[in-house]
Amino acid sequence: MNGALIIDKPAGLTSHDVIARVRKIIGERRVGHTGTLDPFATGVLVVLVGRATRLAQFLSGAQKEYEATIRLGYATDTGDLTGARLPDSFTTETTEFHREDVETAMASLRGDIEQTPPMYSAKKLGGRKLYELARRGEEVERQPVGVTVTEFELSSKNGSFLNLNNDGTTDLRVRVVCSAGTYVRTLAEDLGKQLGVGAHLVELRRTRAGSFEIADAIKLEHLIELSESKIGESKVVSPDALLSHLPAIELTADEVTQTIHGIDLKVESTALNCEGGAAVRLRSADHKLIAVGLYDDSRKAIHPTVVIANN
Repeated sequence: MNGALIIDKPAGLTSHDVIARVRKIIGERRVGHTGTLDPFATGVLVVLVGRATRLAQFLSGAQKEYEATIRLGYATDTGDLTGARLPDSFTTETTEFHREDVETAMASLRGDIEQTPPMYSAKKLGGRKLYELARRGEEVERQPVGVTVTEFELSSKNGSFLNLNNDGTTDLRVRVVCSAGTYVRTLAEDLGKQLGVGAHLVELRRTRAGSFEIADAIKLEHLIELSESKIGESKVVSPDALLSHLPAIELTADEVTQTIHGIDLKVESTALNCEGGAAVRLRSADHKLIAVGLYDDSRKAIHPTVVIANN
């Protein structure tokens, strides 16, 4: 099996847990994913299988879309519901907000912004994951990272944008479209700061990763029920379809052989509408992905960098 499975990750599992389960279900050792989800989060996890694991580098930067619930009232040390409440961060004055105030605060967090990676994250510093340091009680200086928040808006239920909880906190349902590497937890905390209250994330569901939506996803229990043939027939995204966002060139039979052996492909300047260094799909006449190459504008050639097809 070569391609991708779009998994609807359940709450309570790490992304690594999902990979381990998929590996066991389909009997394939080569399994990986293109973007981590926190254990409490659910939704779209693009799982690469077989030789398609080599394609992760061309997918990890895909735009993401989320549905989330932000709780206004107090902050936690992790930025989400799994953490401990921070001292002196609790307030019950969260029902005083007008919709216009919340939308103005959200608007200030859209566009190209900078985020400081949270201590409880998988980002590495000096070879160590930040959450490993955080669990030891250490906090280190982190450099802000540029991200893009394309959409950050209220997602009301029953016409109400504020949902009051029994403990005096208030929940906001929001929708986020953002670049890879954006921490929605940090977005929740920053929204609270804009409003002058503590805030944290209590629910997060990824509804899209690149072109793959939650409607495309399969639950792990359903994957177990399917035979390998049925998985292949209906649920595996082909390597070529995985990279549909990249420009493509159709190869002749001779060019397929050359590409498999790593030989550069000469192309006319009019054959590609892309800049030098761009990744290009090299595929056969029947639209099977042979390799991904990088276009060298000065040489008018594409060098195969990741070969998928077998010799």
